[in-house]
Amino acid sequence: MQPGPLVGIAFALLAILVGNYLEGGHATSLLGGPAAIIVLGGTIGAVIVQYPFATLTSALKAAGGTFKKQAVEPAKIVDEIVDYANRARRDGILALEKVSESASDPFLRKALMMAVDGVDSQTIRETLEVAIGQEEEHGEDAAKVFEAMGGYSPTIGIIGAVLGLIHVMSNLSDIAAVGQGIAAAFVATIYGVAVANILFLPIAGRIKLIVRERALLRELTLTGVLAIQSGLNPKLVRERLSQFLSEHGPKKQGAGAPAKAAG
Repeated sequence: MQPGPLVGIAFALLAILVGNYLEGGHATSLLGGPAAIIVLGGTIGAVIVQYPFATLTSALKAAGGTFKKQAVEPAKIVDEIVDYANRARRDGILALEKVSESASDPFLRKALMMAVDGVDSQTIRETLEVAIGQEEEHGEDAAKVFEAMGGYSPTIGIIGAVLGLIHVMSNLSDIAAVGQGIAAAFVATIYGVAVANILFLPIAGRIKLIVRERALLRELTLTGVLAIQSGLNPKLVRERLSQFLSEHGPKKQGAGAPAKAAG
């Protein structure tokens, strides 16, 4: 699991609570069961109206994926592809038929099998680029769900605040409770703005980042397999794929050494 998202959420909540305390507020004043029900229930209901259940299910899976460590490391994929390139150069591309079944990534396995089956490079590129595009589109749809939730929740928070004020105004006979009631009414507004900016919108942004990284990894894989099919020297294959690794920040240093050795 990646600790980053949880650390960020915890830090944001702690900052809000500490700031509230320094201003003389109490943590209990931010608690409001009815406000939470209005904001979360209303937001969920709104996105159910907007999106089909299949998209909502995909969005939930994508959100869960933002807390998990990346399953496939680009640098390891490069090493794996270079190993296949060495095998193909030594024993021919048909030698990859058996070893490709144990490929660490399904997309890599599919690309290798197409190359082994003798599919021409143009068809491989067109077919797999369609798959990459579809995967990106589904990922963008998942991000849009959380962007929509980030847009709805503040507005629904205002609805909750207005409902609370209506209740207060209908009980003006108890003047002592009016101030407390007004304060409680605005808790829904806080909830709406908070979940939008601490949870929904950041998750949407993180999903988009993961989608871009996955698409880049797919392009790396496709480029590597096409290079193997064309009979490119394994050293040149590594050097070509190392250009993709520069996009992955922390992986750049690990990829730099093999590329240098290839030169």
